[in-house]
Amino acid sequence: MASGNQHDKATLLWSLPFGIAIASVFGLKNGFIGSLAFIFGGLWLSPDLDTRSNSFNRWGLLRIFWVPYSYVIPHRSILSHGPIIGSLLRISYLIIIIALGFYICQNYGLISNAKTMLILEQIMKINHNELIVMIIGVEASSWLHLIQDGDP
Repeated sequence: MASGNQHDKATLLWSLPFGIAIASVFGLKNGFIGSLAFIFGGLWLSPDLDTRSNSFNRWGLLRIFWVPYSYVIPHRSILSHGPIIGSLLRISYLIIIIALGFYICQNYGLISNAKTMLILEQIMKINHNELIVMIIGVEASSWLHLIQDGDP
């Protein structure tokens, strides 16, 4: 099993070759997006978010939102280290936290309905290929993590 620093170094090392591979299939812009998603997936959405890891600490004050996740998800279980399910669970959890944040901000008048709708409209304009590349990037970084840990 690799250390947190080894996971971080491997993520940064493999992000460029991954981006080049994505660019060859989906174009240069999507290669860049895929590379960034790979880095984000490896450094901030790591399968080790269920422990007090580098990725957990990288969230700074916002890591408080990952505490419930770390209590519910057993470390190295299929839910954290499982191919596909682990990444989908972390992405879904993050989306739920962001949605709750918008809901709370709206209820306290910190953000208007119009502003929320504008943000949602921009999110809905994300190109289908860009979304696919983002998901592939996060999942690929998860696979790199699993391979380093010796998981099948």
